Amino acid sequence: MSSLPTTRLTRRGALQVGSLGAVGLDLSRLLAADTTRSANPPAAKSCILFYMEGGPSHIDLWDMKPQAPAEVRGKFRPISTSLPGITLCEHLDMWAPRMRHLAMIRSATHDVNDHNAGTYYVLTGDHPLKGSRLTVAPSPDNHPPLGSVLAHLRPSEQLVPDFVHLPEVIFNNGHFIPGQQAGFLGDACDPFVAGNPGLPGYRAPGLGRISTLDETRLNRRKGLLSRIDRVGRLTDPTPTGTRLDTFYKKAFSLVASPAAQRAFDLTQEPESLRRRYGLGFAPKQPVRKGGGLPCLGQSLLLARRLIEAGVRLVTVCSGLRYDQSWDTHRSHYPLLEKSLLPFANRGFAALLDDLHERGLLDETLVVAMGEFGRTPKLGQITSGAGAEPDGRDHWPHCYSVFLAGAGVKAGTVFGSSDRHAAYPAENPVGPADITATIYSLLGIDPQARIRDRLDRPHTISNGTPIAGVMA
Repeated sequence: MSSLPTTRLTRRGALQVGSLGAVGLDLSRLLAADTTRSANPPAAKSCILFYMEGGPSHIDLWDMKPQAPAEVRGKFRPISTSLPGITLCEHLDMWAPRMRHLAMIRSATHDVNDHNAGTYYVLTGDHPLKGSRLTVAPSPDNHPPLGSVLAHLRPSEQLVPDFVHLPEVIFNNGHFIPGQQAGFLGDACDPFVAGNPGLPGYRAPGLGRISTLDETRLNRRKGLLSRIDRVGRLTDPTPTGTRLDTFYKKAFSLVASPAAQRAFDLTQEPESLRRRYGLGFAPKQPVRKGGGLPCLGQSLLLARRLIEAGVRLVTVCSGLRYDQSWDTHRSHYPLLEKSLLPFANRGFAALLDDLHERGLLDETLVVAMGEFGRTPKLGQITSGAGAEPDGRDHWPHCYSVFLAGAGVKAGTVFGSSDRHAAYPAENPVGPADITATIYSLLGIDPQARIRDRLDRPHTISNGTPIAGVMA
């Protein structure tokens, strides 16, 4: 299936059908299915979530305080944007003219200082503190992330995965970081982990029928899977069992679907467009091994292709599995200037332009965020990882989030921070409010209920949609 850990055996685990396991399309979603859907048509058909794992420095990038003391304001210079009175960092010169497409939240806040638990919180909206324990690892009892809920409630009508994750599942402190796996919705709603499209000759892993599986063998396996399911229904009857055939047909068709294979084929794009996203781009004297974030631009381009093909949600992480890309405890400014911002500046601007030029921005929601911000003062220590005098540590008390596209009030700045960007000064909002906003923009009632494998109801999000960023 994906690179995510599997904690229980499903019926699908009894039989592989070609490369079916790689596409996140087993049928266990039906064992926990809920027919709850929005009565209103969605403003956005799909979503691209640009996840800046590690925690980008809001105070150095998009909530700058040039009048603050030197140890607060840092080294970067603010520049004007297409929004009067709003500035960004000088190294985001390609974002600046595109601010007219964006709504920026400057008052996001929470109380979780840990990468794993913080990621779980912002990707699910569910607070990670359970009793006296933080959620720091995947569990079948975890609340599902945005993409898994979409896969469950609004699966794609096209022969593509419902939920895709690029490029790799992120990992920290001995665990896959929670909030990437479907949790109590079951592994049918896990993302298809599509690998690194920045590599030469990239092909999505496992997509397409394996060479030794001809039509006859495929049909035999289909029949065997049907018999296994009939036995399973005798021992574990569900009211949704009669609808299994629909999901079987989609799953088997996807094994050798030309449409799915085309969606993942970046060679279909003109080289000029791939270069706009950063193909072949390398900043001078990159600080990090590998040259910073070389996978980011092509991941964002592939995300556009996938939502165009019908994928409901694509999560694009900035870097690879162990990078924790924006986690700048030391060498903060060299990392930002030479390894991180050159790729994020170019890639995200190209995505906004590409979606706008194709008319897709009117039907696609784009979200950009990390799990938290960075400390107001250089060298300030707030976590076990600490901070060197030239670094910034974790800071969840105030950070920034961007939205663009369908249903978003473009050219808006919501909320504000205090004079050191340490705490919200007005309109504080938390991860549950942000996930509730995303669900609302996708036409899903945040108060809708979904059910776990024990048929217990759970509210999708306990937050309140942020009216100030919604058109």
